[in-house]
Amino acid sequence: MISPSMEIPFYCYFLLFLLLFILTKHLILPSKRLPPGPAFSLLIIGHLHLLKKPLHRSFAKLADQYGPVLYIKMGSRPVLLVSSPTAAEECFTKNDIAFANRPRLLAGKHLGYNYTTLVWASYGYHWRNLRRIASLELLSSNRLQTFYGIRVDEVRSLISRLFQDLEGVEFRTVDMKSVFFQLTLNVMMRMIAGKRYYGENAAELEETREFKKIVKETLQLSVPTNLGDFLPAFKWVGSRGLEKRLVILQGKRDKFMQELIEEQRRMRADSAFEERDKNMIDVLLSLQEAEPEFYKDEIVRGMMLVMLTAGTDSSAGTMEWVLSLLLNNPESLVKAQAEIHNHIGQNRLLEESDLTELPYLRSIINETLRMYPPAPLLPHESSEECTVGGFHVPCCTMLMVNAWGIQNDPKIWAEPRKFKPERFQGLEGERKFDGMVLLPFGAGRRGCPGEGLAMRMVGLALGSLIQCFEWKRIGEEMVDMTEGAGLTVPKAQPLLAMYKPHPAMANYLSKL
Repeated sequence: MISPSMEIPFYCYFLLFLLLFILTKHLILPSKRLPPGPAFSLLIIGHLHLLKKPLHRSFAKLADQYGPVLYIKMGSRPVLLVSSPTAAEECFTKNDIAFANRPRLLAGKHLGYNYTTLVWASYGYHWRNLRRIASLELLSSNRLQTFYGIRVDEVRSLISRLFQDLEGVEFRTVDMKSVFFQLTLNVMMRMIAGKRYYGENAAELEETREFKKIVKETLQLSVPTNLGDFLPAFKWVGSRGLEKRLVILQGKRDKFMQELIEEQRRMRADSAFEERDKNMIDVLLSLQEAEPEFYKDEIVRGMMLVMLTAGTDSSAGTMEWVLSLLLNNPESLVKAQAEIHNHIGQNRLLEESDLTELPYLRSIINETLRMYPPAPLLPHESSEECTVGGFHVPCCTMLMVNAWGIQNDPKIWAEPRKFKPERFQGLEGERKFDGMVLLPFGAGRRGCPGEGLAMRMVGLALGSLIQCFEWKRIGEEMVDMTEGAGLTVPKAQPLLAMYKPHPAMANYLSKL
């Protein structure tokens, strides 16, 4: 027997528990093999010391060193990095449901209505209903066709404005970043609420200023680089200021969108309201009348804010990258221009129905999406244990599929950093689906439902600008292609370009 004076010290129990934990982890469960990864993981920060911006390039270097499926610790978060088409396909097919959640980041808490919007909601009934609304009610082919007039009107308004600005000069320099951003915002806001915020007949000046401010701040604060998301202790030190800004911003967004909803309600109550003129808010308010318990105003606001954020910056950024690449590769610009003029002629402007007959223009867009995908990293989170590439992936592991790494891998693409639209000619369908080598809009259940709208908008706008004007760099130097920081990896330096009317189109443009 053990006398009271011989009681075992507490620290002995602790050491025994620690020993049992180590034996269980390393001996009893040897079959659950984690993917490889860097051996040197620091206390608290894990492998964060190995990462530099931009993250997609940093992840690609790690994949070159440790393999296409690897496991790292970003602070307290376990992260699975996937950088091969076959592993990505495994994640988005066999393990699609397991990886159908999004990681819970600070931006999602405040800008995503506590993780309940289409972008941030966990996989389940609520998310599936939101996805159904987006795919069938707002972004279906039929619905996009009803909004076709808005896209055409805004693109032609831009063409006319650029032509008028040339009065008295041969070439004019223009900030294309602003041009593309204003174009996509006008299109999205007219689709959402029937209002435009740039150009003639825009909304009231004060409302326009507030709108611009909200959109700009949303894009700035949505960047997933908050250390508090990976280092819990940092939440109480470095993230308090960011969280306060997010709360204030969401209050502004809520107020702005609710005013638009109330305005639409008043219009719907008007006897002159016509069903055929429905915008997206009208569609959701009709659904609200049928199912008020689900389609609450918060759901409507959340869906519209997702459409606004996701549908503007990504499309505008892609257009800027496309034109930048064409200015650095003028032979491709000439070839695209010739294709458009040969197909359409000189007596009308390009229409969306023409895009299927312009394979080289489509190849240019696909090559740009390959080189500069709007979402270079596809973040997901596992809701259960699974295996990828033969390795064990624990529950609640953050998945990062490096779309940029896959699309710029020299083992998959010959000379991946060289702009070669010809690589897509005759191979577009095969390239898109063969092992998921092209993922600009994601894949699986959480693939982007706005792909159809984005491709229509980018094709129509760029095709029209190429058809109507001649473009050149502002000097002899090549356009700077450095990537900047942002939600959709924008250009570090805004694109400035010089343009003049194309001789074949000058007479037609003067009549617009």
